[in-house]
Amino acid sequence: MNEYWIHMYQNVASHLEDFVVLFDFWKAGDATEQETQEAFQKATLFIEEAEFKSTLNKPEDELPAILQINPGAGGTESCDWAAMLARMYVRWAEKRGYNVDMQSETPGEEAGTKSVTYKISGLNAYGWLKSESGVHRLVRISPFDSAAKRHTSFCSVWIYPVVDDNIEVEVNPADIRIDTYRSSGAGGQHVNTTDSAVRITHHPTGIVVTSSEKSQHQNRDIAMKALKSRLYQMELDRRNAAINDAHESKGDAGWGNQIRSYVLQPYQMVKDLRTGHETSDTKGVLDGDLDAFMAATLAQDVSGKSRAEARAED
Repeated sequence: MNEYWIHMYQNVASHLEDFVVLFDFWKAGDATEQETQEAFQKATLFIEEAEFKSTLNKPEDELPAILQINPGAGGTESCDWAAMLARMYVRWAEKRGYNVDMQSETPGEEAGTKSVTYKISGLNAYGWLKSESGVHRLVRISPFDSAAKRHTSFCSVWIYPVVDDNIEVEVNPADIRIDTYRSSGAGGQHVNTTDSAVRITHHPTGIVVTSSEKSQHQNRDIAMKALKSRLYQMELDRRNAAINDAHESKGDAGWGNQIRSYVLQPYQMVKDLRTGHETSDTKGVLDGDLDAFMAATLAQDVSGKSRAEARAED
């Protein structure tokens, strides 16, 4: 991590020095205004990038993330929306060079998914993704409605940091129930013929985690790590409660509290309801172009203001 920040500092210093040299040349008549402007813009971009990435300065920001998506009421339509969101986040992660491992999935009866969980690993994976927790709303003409009516669907997206060996989370064996069951794949076909999938229920909190890889031993390990991640996230939420209360626009990421709307009909618009950031490039967003939305929310979490508001005051 130290090498990461050293490299970032060197990039900022190098581009700033290039601008200063060109500025002196421009004043002496030995460089064009266009060259000087381009150097200034490059230096500004690197400074802004370093400024933003410095907001990812909490210990947990460096950790891998657990991404869990669940559809709301709405049957097949909501299950399809959950699958669209899953694809969106996988595309986003792949664009950043992150590793994506599916932890568990329950396919929808007709289409989409009833539940899907991924582990996403890479530098600051949790730091970037943590702003995505909440309810995501889709408005479109349903491909499953023969009358071609407009439908509204909801899905919950929850993000948890993957705790590592340096973070101790104690789980009392008396507080959990471990069940095994036979996992199934798409189309109802069995992944295996033994009860290898694992479900862990944490009684004090009601948290339920699952894993459906081929090995029961592996599934127990994955599910227990997922449970510890969820408990660690609850602790982080308690620590940040005072900050969250101060930012009224953020609110709690609870069911029914929409954080973002994706409108495909009658017009094209994706809008974050916390920051006001929006774009008409719905295809780009659903293909994983999420950085601008994440950056706007993270900046607001730090300053209590949107990025646009902060710049307006400068």
